[in-house]
Amino acid sequence: MIVNSLQVLMPEQSNRCKIIFPQWRSVLVGLSAVFGLCCGFSCIAQKAPIELEPAELFTTPRHYAAPFVPVAPVVDGNLNDQAWQMARWSNAFVDIEGDRQPAPALLTRVKMVWNDTCLFVAAEMEEPHVWGTLKQHDEVVFHDNDFEVFIDPDNDTHQYYEIEVNALNTIFDLFLARPYRNGGNAMISWHADRLKSAVEIQGTLNQPGDQDTGWTVEMAIPFRALSLGNVTQLPKEGTRWRINFSRVEWDTEIREGKYRKKTDSNGRPLPEHNWVWSPQGVINMHYPERWGYLTFTRQDQGGEEGAFELPYAEKQKQRLWQIYYQQKKYYEKHRRYATSLADLGIKQKQFFIDNQKKQLHLEAGRYQFTAWIESPKQPVWRIDQDGRIQSHLLNP
Repeated sequence: MIVNSLQVLMPEQSNRCKIIFPQWRSVLVGLSAVFGLCCGFSCIAQKAPIELEPAELFTTPRHYAAPFVPVAPVVDGNLNDQAWQMARWSNAFVDIEGDRQPAPALLTRVKMVWNDTCLFVAAEMEEPHVWGTLKQHDEVVFHDNDFEVFIDPDNDTHQYYEIEVNALNTIFDLFLARPYRNGGNAMISWHADRLKSAVEIQGTLNQPGDQDTGWTVEMAIPFRALSLGNVTQLPKEGTRWRINFSRVEWDTEIREGKYRKKTDSNGRPLPEHNWVWSPQGVINMHYPERWGYLTFTRQDQGGEEGAFELPYAEKQKQRLWQIYYQQKKYYEKHRRYATSLADLGIKQKQFFIDNQKKQLHLEAGRYQFTAWIESPKQPVWRIDQDGRIQSHLLNP
């Protein structure tokens, strides 16, 4: 998904930049103008609402443990390699809003494995009519049905990667220094160096006269392509990333022997479906704090963990994200940030996580703020007006 600076590339109305939490309607309207808060080309015109209180934004995301494989899979779109037998399928994808919407009509699921050089991703998508039109690298692939990968290796919601692919194996890869909501712009010129991808179609491509079974995607994403600087950041046992997957599905019909997107009374394509692995709660993939967790392991077969326990550090970060959202709401009303927690309605500065005492702090000026959690002899987590999470030791 790209931001409004590239709006000319997206003539169609898209559902991908709507944010759906109604009680925050006015918040997002103001923030769209002040902070450039958006997720797609047409966001400026669609100032959409937010409907949940901050504390409700954080249900536990999904988690997948990717096993190490001694022999890499052959990237040909066929998922019968021995390496893929070592990994379990994820749960079926759900609507991007989660349980608020019906389950998707078609099955989507993923697997992940890794070796010393790459993260491997496999996706399986049911589809009775497989089609694709875009053939040039870095075309806006989500104008077709597509599969998308979002990766934030250091879990700070900044400097993250997106890779999209359609049934023609056309790649759209981009890098974001920070989310669109914080004034970020997509770096389309970034390419996932030495990325390998392949698609296999279980049926026939662009042939409306028959019915297909689906299509599969296989990717080898080099760790070097996901590393900043000159040193490749290689995962170790227990390394944890943030990751999510999205499938864009358009409603189509057959006219004059070709697939055509269904349109509304004004001739505009109907909004696309957004099906994801870990639900976002907002119709916007560019909320990295809502993505799922990927853990690298050499210990077992791996797979999705249904009873995943949120890591201790992530429980602390949730408190900071609540302050972030409340500060944005406060700014929309007062045109400045709150200078005290009390102004945000936070009376309890001290709290406990897993029986460990924590202390909240806030410093703010008119246009900036920093909130942090003080924890003796442990990393101090902090967040700022750009929504970046960082840690450092206090008096180590």
